[in-house]
Amino acid sequence: MTGALKIKIAESAKLLKQVLQQQQDAVQRSKVQVLWWLKTGQANQVNQLAELSGYHRTTVSRWLSQYRQGGLKALLEVQPKSGRPTAIAGAIREQLEQKLAEPEGFASYKEIQQWLQAVCGVEVPYKTVHKTVRYGLKTKLKGSPTNSEKMRPNIEET
Repeated sequence: MTGALKIKIAESAKLLKQVLQQQQDAVQRSKVQVLWWLKTGQANQVNQLAELSGYHRTTVSRWLSQYRQGGLKALLEVQPKSGRPTAIAGAIREQLEQKLAEPEGFASYKEIQQWLQAVCGVEVPYKTVHKTVRYGLKTKLKGSPTNSEKMRPNIEET
């Protein structure tokens, strides 16, 4: 048959099934599932595996290449994420969390930005401060009124 894969799966179908059930991550499960389909003969071409798994054929080919080079261990090895490190991390983030938990807290994100510069010696963009505090730490500032409070008329009792 043309296009049939020439790959030898060393693990048994039973072992692959066990490894498949142990996987917590969806991508890792799919990688093992592809091997299981090959081992059990349910698919023998990259296009078939891609269609069954829902991943692009180049992705499936890359997985199979990883398997050929280092076996199951290499296939399931999680690569460290690349990219820029977090600006507010570790001890600085813990200090910020503690300061935000205090009753007086911060009145503005600009104030947090200035505090990070003065106390921690870290210059962080406003957008990063906002994103970290509001969405990362899921904290609202103490001094800022909510939109509903801004819209509510100030009615005094007589």
